Amino acid sequence: VQLQAYGGGLVQAGGSLRLSCLASSLSFSRYGMAWFRQAPGKEREFVAGIRPSDGRAYYPDSMKGRFTISRDNANKMVYLQMISLTPEDTATYYCAAQLFGTAWSEGAMDYWGKGTQVTVSS
Repeated sequence: VQLQAYGGGLVQAGGSLRLSCLASSLSFSRYGMAWFRQAPGKEREFVAGIRPSDGRAYYPDSMKGRFTISRDNANKMVYLQMISLTPEDTATYYCAAQLFGTAWSEGAMDYWGKGTQVTVSS
């Protein structure tokens, strides 16, 4: 199983970015998909998750309103739309998959992709 995240880059504060993740070789419609991020010197944190069954999205309170996760089951893609970015959003962003999408903790994830770097300049 390969999860390939892309779309990161350098953006100015206040800007927007959309990350994408292709989940090739995965029975995509059975998996919840999630985004995590890890900033230098900090622990990896949950950013957003989306269930496979009904597409219901989950966010920690700190991410609500600025981040939107979505999925395209036909093309095995998951997206993270980010708006109003701040330098505090600078991190490596990872996509991950969890069977049935029943839990969103880091330890619950079954598969991880390599990250994509997001850098927000002030």
